[in-house]
Amino acid sequence: MKVGFLGMGVMGLPMAKNLLKKSNCSILGYDVKDAQRESFAAAGGTVAEPEEIYRSCDVIMQILPTHAIIRDSVEKAIQFGKPGRLIVDLSSTAPDIIQDLYQQAKKAGMSLLDSPISGGNPMAAAGTLAIMTGGDREAFEAVKPLLECMGHPVYVGGPGSGSVTKLVNNMVAGAYLVAMAEGYAFAAKAGIDLQTTFEATRCGFAGGPLYENKIPKLIHRDYEPGARIAVHRKDIVNAKHYAHYLGVDTPMTDVVLHVMDWMQDHGLIDEDQIAMVKYYEEKMGTTAGHSDCVSD
Repeated sequence: MKVGFLGMGVMGLPMAKNLLKKSNCSILGYDVKDAQRESFAAAGGTVAEPEEIYRSCDVIMQILPTHAIIRDSVEKAIQFGKPGRLIVDLSSTAPDIIQDLYQQAKKAGMSLLDSPISGGNPMAAAGTLAIMTGGDREAFEAVKPLLECMGHPVYVGGPGSGSVTKLVNNMVAGAYLVAMAEGYAFAAKAGIDLQTTFEATRCGFAGGPLYENKIPKLIHRDYEPGARIAVHRKDIVNAKHYAHYLGVDTPMTDVVLHVMDWMQDHGLIDEDQIAMVKYYEEKMGTTAGHSDCVSD
């Protein structure tokens, strides 16, 4: 089986490398950045132009940044492909767009799965991502061994279900991240030691994998993105649009979007999600953490 992988950024590159290591497939990959293509090739992958991938691969996987690029890529995979092709969109894509593209793929005799991921760069590298997949069950079962090379795939329902599940995930995670930022800015303003606060709370109800990943970054003012606010904000905007479609209010998500919009307005949207502490630092007149801290 020949597999194409489009989009090898912060998340996509380690995912593609896990496919190379764990599957017995020939993996063709492409990214717009030279460094990403070179790293993929060094790991044993075959760099190819997108059109070659669209024409030659049995399975096409993509993790792409914008709806316009996602739509264009799927439509080209349909245009240049043959009946029976499996297309797996690992991006964060709005449910209505996925449902439209699913119908296009179905008419061409192909299958499109919406399989958004969660876990950030550390879990992408470890191959332990959460993978939420919607679409036809048979297509999911066919591609499941490949998805298992990258994480823990769960079939969640028909077309668009994976995308909705990802919105739920990022609505909850967004609220959690904003709460962390607020709480630790509050701790800094109160004058208590942030590392001690972390040690005292990490085994309580506040603790968990996201807490363990993000709070040390906050304490050390390490805003190198494991996951960018810009990418997370896209899901929050998608959630607001879908909430409008459903006719429901999402007040907590409104707060998250407000903070992310502030980060965007201040040119900070490409930093790590925990950099949202800067919003609270500005509002509270404090500084959380120290950039000269030494990690454990």
